Amino acid sequence: MKENIATIPLMDALQANDECPFCYLERKAEQHAVSFILGSAYMEDDIREKTDATGFCRHHFKMMYDYGNRLGNALILSTHLKKLNAELAKEMKDFTPEKSSLLRRMKKTDATEEHAPRTALGAWISAKTKSCYVCEHFNQIYGRYLDTFFDLYMKNEEFRQLFAKSKGVCLPHFGDLVETAENRLSLPQKKEFYQQAFSLMQENMERLQKEVSWFVEKNDYRNKDKDWGSSVDSIQRGMQKCAGGYPADEVFKAKL
Repeated sequence: MKENIATIPLMDALQANDECPFCYLERKAEQHAVSFILGSAYMEDDIREKTDATGFCRHHFKMMYDYGNRLGNALILSTHLKKLNAELAKEMKDFTPEKSSLLRRMKKTDATEEHAPRTALGAWISAKTKSCYVCEHFNQIYGRYLDTFFDLYMKNEEFRQLFAKSKGVCLPHFGDLVETAENRLSLPQKKEFYQQAFSLMQENMERLQKEVSWFVEKNDYRNKDKDWGSSVDSIQRGMQKCAGGYPADEVFKAKL
């Protein structure tokens, strides 16, 4: 199969023997994006225009702060706040409260209930808090990675063998694989892929359950002389498998 911009990174991610190759790719992409915008890029007008408009999510604001370069963060934030404040002022000026029925006023607020914002101001805030330059950087290439995964799976025997011997993927990215397979594969191809993917997923989820359980048992004084085996770092790998990401990663910082 002819190589493209997504083929080599995906092969590398599977060869990394990670709990999830897509988490591996996501971490590399977000570290690249943070390094880029807090390198010399924050002085470029087109980049600042993009970050001013897009902003950052809570997770990536924290990552940027931890990375260092206080001046770069301040410059990015100063112009972003200027644009944000101008838009907020307009939204508040245009805001018109609507009349509430007695029944609605008596109903208790359920903060866990997901619903679309009722107001234009609420919709604007929701859009702004979900918008993120770093997230968009990965999302723009994530679909390509998913498509390339299935291109390689169907046409490249080396890739199929790598996947078969891998630790599978995390639960969130497993969901994305299933949803993509429904669109990209024929029914016979789906049956073949799901048989392997489901087996691989179940096997590795159960493996982690056993590793974490042994971590618990190993802390019993009766097992103090027994081998930890692969359970030593099972907590962070178990968390990754359940929710994605790398909870035990050290803070990503600029290289001085």
